[in-house]
Amino acid sequence: MNTATSTTQQNIIRWVGITSLIYLLLVAVGMIGTGFKWATAGHAKELFEFASNPFVGLMIGTVATALIQSSSTVTSIIVGLVAGGLPVEAAIPMIMGANIGTTITNTIVSLGHIRNRDEFRLAFAAATVHDFFNLMAVIIFLPLELMFGMLEKASAYLAALLVGGESLSMKSMNFIKPLIKPVTGAAKDLFSVLPEPTSGMAMIVLGIALIIFSVAYVGKLLKKALVGRAKEMLHGAIGRGPVTGIASGSIVTVLVQSSSTTTSLMVPLVGTGVLKLKDIYPFTLGANIGTCITALLAATAVSGDMAIFALQIALVHLSYNVLAVITIFSIPFLRNLPLILAEKLAALAAVKRRIAFGYVSAVFFFLPGSLIFVTA
Repeated sequence: MNTATSTTQQNIIRWVGITSLIYLLLVAVGMIGTGFKWATAGHAKELFEFASNPFVGLMIGTVATALIQSSSTVTSIIVGLVAGGLPVEAAIPMIMGANIGTTITNTIVSLGHIRNRDEFRLAFAAATVHDFFNLMAVIIFLPLELMFGMLEKASAYLAALLVGGESLSMKSMNFIKPLIKPVTGAAKDLFSVLPEPTSGMAMIVLGIALIIFSVAYVGKLLKKALVGRAKEMLHGAIGRGPVTGIASGSIVTVLVQSSSTTTSLMVPLVGTGVLKLKDIYPFTLGANIGTCITALLAATAVSGDMAIFALQIALVHLSYNVLAVITIFSIPFLRNLPLILAEKLAALAAVKRRIAFGYVSAVFFFLPGSLIFVTA
């Protein structure tokens, strides 16, 4: 009886913590938007000229996510940037880059099997199949976006449809603004003692720090609160077919709000031979879709004229990932290509371990950093 009561109390405390951290995330996004408007004082266009090159934007998204190891955090920050004046067009490549950068976590997890050659080969393949899928998605959709602006146009239509063509302060979300306004207002008053634009920049830094903190800890609390259900869903769904796998990957990622967490769980299962690479592949793709919930949630924190653009970039993230899964997974040749490339790279890395370290350094840091430097 005491044990049951103690468990119930722990769960209540966890859910209170989860609710508080989600509120903190909303506040942090609001602070970033307010801070950028304050710091730039109408000169946001000049400030964001560095991101006008789509390849620079792509690399910034990749490196930032690789360093923070959370696409949810980076996409939430991007929503805040758009709320502060970053053009949606410039933010789209950053969103694509965040998808690539988030896969570094899986690769780091696979290094845990490096002492056993066979286990490492399987684990490294499980980790890099996500990399190759996301790289293929960028290769297909970035040129299409640059030529036709398909994601920008589709998301603008969906955003206008959802908010009736007006600001995001619609009836269904009216409660968000009054909830976060007192805190963002108090933060602005606090930083107003600093000279401009330092005051706005300090508010941005605090907002980013709060996003990193809230996303990291809400994931940990959700894992503890949902550990039983999430595990049951995980084991019940893997291997039941691609559609079930994709759906399960989406649902579990929505529950823990971290694609890195759900995809990293698959790596040791494949490494130890519990599951096959083909089994976890659809689940990994579903995680790409499920991780979009954080940016959509963050967009509800924005109100006023920029609200529709904040919602639009969140919808870009969702539509991009859904279209990538539909396009690549529906064409047999494209569907199998990430599997083939991951297995070949893993076979090489199992023989020469330095290939694995070289791959991580090159894909996530050296090449993106070099491209940013050259294009700048």
